[in-house]
Amino acid sequence: MHRFIPIWLCLASAPAAFAEGDLLKLASPNGQIEFRLMVSQPPTEFALPRVGYQVYFQGKRLIDTSYLGYEIEDPVPLLGENIGLSSSTTESVDETYTVPAGKTKIIRNHYNALFAEFMQNGSLGRRLHVEARAYDDGIAFRLTIPVTTPTPEVRVDRELSEFNFTRDGEAYPLILRNFQTNYEDEYSRLTLSGIHPEAVIALPFLLEQPGIGWVAITEAHLDNYPGMYLTHTRGTGLIATLAPRPNESAMSVYSKTPLVSPWRVLMIGTDPGRFIESNIVMNLNPPRAITDTSWIKPGKAAWNAWAGAPANTATLERYIDFAAESKLEYALIGPGWAAAGGDLPPDITKPSPAVNLPEVLSHAKAKHVGIWLTVEDWNSLDRQMDQAFPLFEKWGVSGVYIDGIQRDDQRMIGFYNRVVRTAAEHRLMVDFHGSFKPAGVDRTYPNAITQGAVMGLEYSKSSARPNPAQDAILPFTRMLAGPVDYTPGGFDNATPAQFIPRDVNPMVLGTRAHQLALYVIFESPLQMVSDAPESYKGENDFEFIKQVPASWDETRFVAGRVGEYAVIARRSGDDWYIGGITNWTARELELPLTFLSKGDYVADIYADAPDSAQNPKHTTIERKPLTASTLKLPLAPGGGFAIRVHAAR
Repeated sequence: MHRFIPIWLCLASAPAAFAEGDLLKLASPNGQIEFRLMVSQPPTEFALPRVGYQVYFQGKRLIDTSYLGYEIEDPVPLLGENIGLSSSTTESVDETYTVPAGKTKIIRNHYNALFAEFMQNGSLGRRLHVEARAYDDGIAFRLTIPVTTPTPEVRVDRELSEFNFTRDGEAYPLILRNFQTNYEDEYSRLTLSGIHPEAVIALPFLLEQPGIGWVAITEAHLDNYPGMYLTHTRGTGLIATLAPRPNESAMSVYSKTPLVSPWRVLMIGTDPGRFIESNIVMNLNPPRAITDTSWIKPGKAAWNAWAGAPANTATLERYIDFAAESKLEYALIGPGWAAAGGDLPPDITKPSPAVNLPEVLSHAKAKHVGIWLTVEDWNSLDRQMDQAFPLFEKWGVSGVYIDGIQRDDQRMIGFYNRVVRTAAEHRLMVDFHGSFKPAGVDRTYPNAITQGAVMGLEYSKSSARPNPAQDAILPFTRMLAGPVDYTPGGFDNATPAQFIPRDVNPMVLGTRAHQLALYVIFESPLQMVSDAPESYKGENDFEFIKQVPASWDETRFVAGRVGEYAVIARRSGDDWYIGGITNWTARELELPLTFLSKGDYVADIYADAPDSAQNPKHTTIERKPLTASTLKLPLAPGGGFAIRVHAAR
C-alpha cells in the first residue's frame, strides 16, 4: 500500500554562505532526523559554490557541511561546482511488503523523500540530481547525472561524497589491504581521527558521536556502479572512494547517462543495537522481480569441505545421510566435484571422475535433501553460466555457492547482478561466499539468499583470528549490510591455551554454547552446519542446531555493547529463539523479556557449564518455565547461550 502525502519543505532565509532559496530541509517521519541540502561556499580560497548537505539528530548537528559531486573526464572536470538549485519536489511513502526469507517477514518501508535538481554554470546545461530519503532509523541519498546534451556519456574518476562528522569518537573500521579483497579480515577499534589517511575502509563503517548518537555508513542498490569504500581525509572527515576499473586505475565508472549512484546510507540512532533491527538497506532496493518464490527455501546445510572431507561419492553420500537424519534441508558439495578445466578454471558442466554426480543427486533426492554445488572460481561461471545454470536446473540442484569473488569494481557488479538474474530464471538460489558486502539485492532477487564478506569460522584452520572478541563486533558492523555466511557450528571447542590451527577437523575458539548462539546471532537464510557428522553424534547440544530456523518472522535486539557482548531474539511462528555471546570477558547478563506477549512459556536453555572456562565443550541444558520478566544467565570467557522459548503445553 502506498500513501503519497506532501511533507514540509523549508526554503529559508539562508546564512550568508548559502544562495537565497537554496536551503532544503527534509525530516524523518518521527521528526528525530533532519537532512539539509544546500548550495554552500567552501572555505578554501577561490572555491566556487558547491552542493552540500548536513545531518541533524534530535536537534544536534551530526554531520557538518559535506560536499557532493563527481570528478569526471571532461573539459570542466568537477561536476557539482559553481552550481545552483533549479527545482525540488517532495513526497512521503508508507508501504509494507513481504519477503520469502530474512530477519523479518513483513517489512515496513516508511520515509519522506526529497528530489532536487541542480544546474552547473547556467548556460552549460550540465545537471546534477540529488535524491534523499529520511527514515526513522537513518538517512540515504544518491546522485544522478541525467541525460543531457553535454553529458551523453560519463567517465568518472572519483565520487566526491563527503562525511564530515561533528565530533571525534570511537570507530570500528574493517581496514582492507586494497580493493581486490573478500572482506575477510579483522575489525579494529580506533578513534575516527586516528585512522590512517591511506587506509581503505570497508562498509559498513560504525562510529560513535559522543553526546549525539551512533552512525553506520553503508550503501544500497548496487547496479552499474562500483562498490564504495571510505578514506579518512583530516580530523573527523571521510570521503567516498570507489573501486577502480581493472586495468584502468584512474577511472572508476564508465556509463551512458543517466548514471545513478547507489544509495549512500547512514543508519542513525542512540544505540547501535537498534541498527540490527533495521531494514533500511533492503528498503532502498527495487521491489521483487520474481513472481513465484515458492522454490526459495531457507534452511541449514551439511558441508563436507569445512572439516576437510574430500569430494568423492562415498563422502558426499555420507553427508547427505547425515543431513537427512538430522532433518537438515540441504547438503553443500564443496570444491572438487567439477571436472578439471586444463588451463582454464574448473569445467562446471561436467563432474570430476572422483564424483558420480548422477548417483549423488539421485541419493539426495531419495533422502529429500536439497543439493548446493560449489563454484570455487567465479571465472567458471563467467565463462559457462549460460550452459551451467540450465544444466543445474535439469539436475535438480537447489543452489550455487560461489567463491573467489574478490572484487566489486563496476564490471564485477555487472557479473554479480547477471548471476542473480540468470539463476532466478533457472530457479537456483545463490550464496556469494568469498565476496564483497551485501547491498540489499535480496529484496529484488530473493534467490540471492546469503553472502560472505566476513572472516568466518573457516579461518580457524589457519589462525586464531576468528574468535569470540571478533564475533561480538560483527552484529554491529558487517551484519548491518545484510545476511552473513559465517559458517558456524564447530564442536571441537577450545580455550586459547588449547587451540591449535589445523586444516582437517579444525578447532574453534570459545565455548560450545557460543557456537550454538551464533545460529541466532548471525542472520543467514542458508546456515551451514560446518563440522563433520561424527562431531555431532551423541552430542545433546546438537538438538538446538536441529531445531533452530534459518529464517525469521521478527528480530529484536535485546542487549549488547560493541565488541563486548550481544543478545538477539528472533521469532519464528509462535516460538522465540534467543542467542547471546560474550568476548573473552566472563559476565552475568539479566535479560529483559519484554518482546514476549502475555502467556505461559517454557524455555529450553543451552548455557555455559560452571567449568566451561576450562572445558569449553561443556554446557548445561535445562528446561524451565518462565515465571519472571527477566532471565539471568552467566557467560564464561568466550561463552554464550542459546534459548528456545515456546508456549507451555
